Amino acid sequence: MKCPFFTGRLFPVITEVLQVDIMNIKRICVYCASSPGAKPEYLQAAKVLGQLLVTNNIELVYGGADVGLMGEVADSVLSCGGTAIGVIPKSFANKVSHQGLTKLHVVDSMHERKQMIFDLSDGFIALPGGMGTLEEIFEILTWAQLGLHKKPCGILNICGYYDQLLTFLDYAVTQQFMKQEHRDMILVEQSPEKLLDKISRYQAPIVEKWVGLKRKTI
Repeated sequence: MKCPFFTGRLFPVITEVLQVDIMNIKRICVYCASSPGAKPEYLQAAKVLGQLLVTNNIELVYGGADVGLMGEVADSVLSCGGTAIGVIPKSFANKVSHQGLTKLHVVDSMHERKQMIFDLSDGFIALPGGMGTLEEIFEILTWAQLGLHKKPCGILNICGYYDQLLTFLDYAVTQQFMKQEHRDMILVEQSPEKLLDKISRYQAPIVEKWVGLKRKTI
């Protein structure tokens, strides 16, 4: 089955990258894999997303590596004349850090990395990835669920990569471990343009996190 967004060529045919009406989004964090994945469409998506960010005057914030989808999205931004900011722990900075970034922050720990990325970013997008990508986007979503921030969080569901994960989240709602309003906080699209448009129009829900809470009396 072909991905609906792509042409099937090694790289998509791009005559014009659409500009989206972005108001308060100056920097977007992109969580993604340090490997290229099994399908060329994953790298294509990273490339197109990087171009789209630059077209809309949005700076890239990411994990600072020069490999896999991480390296592709950063290279795409830089090749278009945009700003790419990396944040990487010193424990493996000497192995995979991107040396051509606009700014590279080398920090002491993974915790410091995640906090700095959060502080620098106005929104978050997850491309395909593994445990690290999932952990990062779900921590940000958890913080949003708890009302700790109101920043938009999106998933770029290339070739249906996240379909089964999204099905599981729907099941969590039916089993009353998650509220529908919190499930709906996860913005999902198959094309970068449509996802960025959703991010530009996002409004955080006003809803209590706790499912089925019964107040205790003392």
